[in-house]
Amino acid sequence: MEVSGVLGENKPAQEDEADARHDLTIRKWHCHVEETYFSEMGAKVDGEPVRKFVVAAVVRNPYANSVGEDLDVAIHLSEELGKVFGERVLAASRDFEIQSYGKACIVGTGGEYEHGNALLTSRFADPIRNALGGGKAWIPSTGKRGAPGVAIDIPLAHKDALYVRSHYDTVTASFGDAPAPEEIVIIFAVATRGRPNARVGGLTVAEVKGADGLT
Repeated sequence: MEVSGVLGENKPAQEDEADARHDLTIRKWHCHVEETYFSEMGAKVDGEPVRKFVVAAVVRNPYANSVGEDLDVAIHLSEELGKVFGERVLAASRDFEIQSYGKACIVGTGGEYEHGNALLTSRFADPIRNALGGGKAWIPSTGKRGAPGVAIDIPLAHKDALYVRSHYDTVTASFGDAPAPEEIVIIFAVATRGRPNARVGGLTVAEVKGADGLT
């Protein structure tokens, strides 16, 4: 099994269907950066700017135009993909401390939503956790089917304590000509802090114990 475009060269487009299902060909990578200095109403951000980084890979859907009853191949391949995502997320975030994270997928219209979920399991996510220095909390996730250029709201939550309300957030991204019908966009997002001027109470970052993923 091989992740083409990540390790080695992309295989020819005409390779047969059996080989295609044992391969993840990456057509392109995206990197999206946001820095917020003022709130929607013009209030200055309390403290450091809110920095959000989105990394996405546009991959060929190995199950396009089929149900794909057994998704184990994609789950297995996603681990290698996750390792490369970890490297790229670290590079994109430029040594800023990461406090929250989230993941998502957009499946082209030639595939099922479940095809995208097969590439977002813990096999994919754990290498990214490791690259970020760990994370006790589960990673919020979403996804959908869509046409090229469709936008998606990627959920974010504190990486060590889900009860930190200030870090319940989203970042919105779209990816130009992707996904084509037989593609999937795999997305991982991180942020350096919670919402600007958050004031709804709950556990604070300073109170996080980071032992159980909740508090």
